[in-house]
Amino acid sequence: MSLPSGVADTPRPKLRTRPFVASIILIGGLAALFLGLAVSVSVGAADIKLSMVWEAIFNFNQELTQHQIIRELRLPRALAGALVGIGFAISGAIMQGMTRNPLADPGLLGINAGSGFVLAICFAFFPGLPFQYLILFSFAGAAVGSGLVYGISSLAKGGLSPVRLALAGAAVSALLLALSEGVAIYFHISQDLAFWYAGGVAGTKWLQIKIIWPWILAGIIGAIWLSRSITLLSLGDEIAAGLGQRTRWVKAAGMLLSLILAGTSVSAVGAVGFVGLVIPHMARSLVGVDYRWIIPCSAVLGALLMVVADIGARMINPPFETPIGALIALIGVPFFLYLARKERREM
Repeated sequence: MSLPSGVADTPRPKLRTRPFVASIILIGGLAALFLGLAVSVSVGAADIKLSMVWEAIFNFNQELTQHQIIRELRLPRALAGALVGIGFAISGAIMQGMTRNPLADPGLLGINAGSGFVLAICFAFFPGLPFQYLILFSFAGAAVGSGLVYGISSLAKGGLSPVRLALAGAAVSALLLALSEGVAIYFHISQDLAFWYAGGVAGTKWLQIKIIWPWILAGIIGAIWLSRSITLLSLGDEIAAGLGQRTRWVKAAGMLLSLILAGTSVSAVGAVGFVGLVIPHMARSLVGVDYRWIIPCSAVLGALLMVVADIGARMINPPFETPIGALIALIGVPFFLYLARKERREM
């Protein structure tokens, strides 16, 4: 069987990977995640012992108020945090790998702002729209936001670059956010949009969990299936094409997965930024450049970050809650500035 043109004389790149470290992250991260979920369910306005959490999950008694709090309020909230952490982290990892852009992130490239703008339109013109339809509109908004960012940055002289992409993303995100606020003020839905602006998992119900988990699971499976191709793309389009990759199809599939994961997450918890920026960098620095390891490690670390941030949001100023987006931004903004400065030095 003949090889595609260019494959025979294209040397296969030697990837720097650390499978042992990745295995430790996965095992230790999953253990820490389960512990974090248990703590998340037990802390709040009413402190509940971990033994009571165990009883409520495996021996539910609807006559006990604490069991009802755990089952109906805290457990779906904790699971939602883990699911959207996975969604944001994997979406960011895919985008960074495909574009070879260390600044790529659903929040920085217009996906979150696009979803938020379309959701504002839905609240204004279609009040009471079922959550399953909101997710579909969230996908559409994510596509609009990312399309504007890539289109504007591609028009610049010299084509796409990490800094141009970040600048276009900041401009488009600011525009869409301003439009969302204008819609909210004109149609008197500011209170409805406050949750989406701040970001958080408070008030999440089992209905939302049932709707978002199949989308997140499909995104995880698709990302793992595409991980080898993303690894080759991260080394350069020419190397990937020389090794037989259909780069356009891979990029289209990767972008679709990013939109699904980020759109689902935004529809559930609002525009929480920087998870998709920080977590993939952390995973890549620990396990190497192979996305077959980066993606699962990003999923575990992203879920853990969101669960821990939700715990912190309830403990900083009880009984009031601090927005999760603000807590994560305290980490994400300095990290973004560091990366932007590093990219500028390397240009």
